[in-house]
Amino acid sequence: MRAAGPDAPTLCEGWTARDLAAHLVVREGRPDAAAGVVVPAFADRLEQIRLREAERPWEDLLSAIAAGAPWYSPLRYADRVANTAEYLVHHEDVRRGGPGWTRRGFDLEDLERVWTLATTVARTFLRKVDARVDMRAPSDLGSAKIAPVSTGAALAPLVSVSADPVELLLWAFGRDEVEVDVSGAQRGIDALRAVPRGL
Repeated sequence: MRAAGPDAPTLCEGWTARDLAAHLVVREGRPDAAAGVVVPAFADRLEQIRLREAERPWEDLLSAIAAGAPWYSPLRYADRVANTAEYLVHHEDVRRGGPGWTRRGFDLEDLERVWTLATTVARTFLRKVDARVDMRAPSDLGSAKIAPVSTGAALAPLVSVSADPVELLLWAFGRDEVEVDVSGAQRGIDALRAVPRGL
């Protein structure tokens, strides 16, 4: 965000980097409002507070993000679990918001952790899809912890989703600027495309 600037486009439709920064500040610092992410009845209040935060000076927003969740936020005590996917996805939202993005390199330990998150998120949104989905990463990653994962009904049309762990996580969260290969039975692919992904 610091490198891109407050007006940089992001993959979050209609949001600039400033909008995304305000979202992160509210998510971590206003647990009373952050419930609006998952509870529709609180969504309007969340958006009002986010818009107010977006009016703060850019450097103040970045400093608040860098400081992490305040002491009273539950996210301060669950940072590794709660924020790995959130920050990785939003980091890429900014990086990939404009043309010419390239994939970043990650070490194997990080990729193993991201694979677990990615397949968990993907299985959550795929639980009702009328297809059997096999998710696999490139074999050259060379890790037993990055093993293929299947979900869906055994007798449903088979679809294969092949992607690097980071790409799979972004895809599972509904991002389209990703390098993911989806192949298999057309009926299964159509069923997969009909299911809303991520947040």
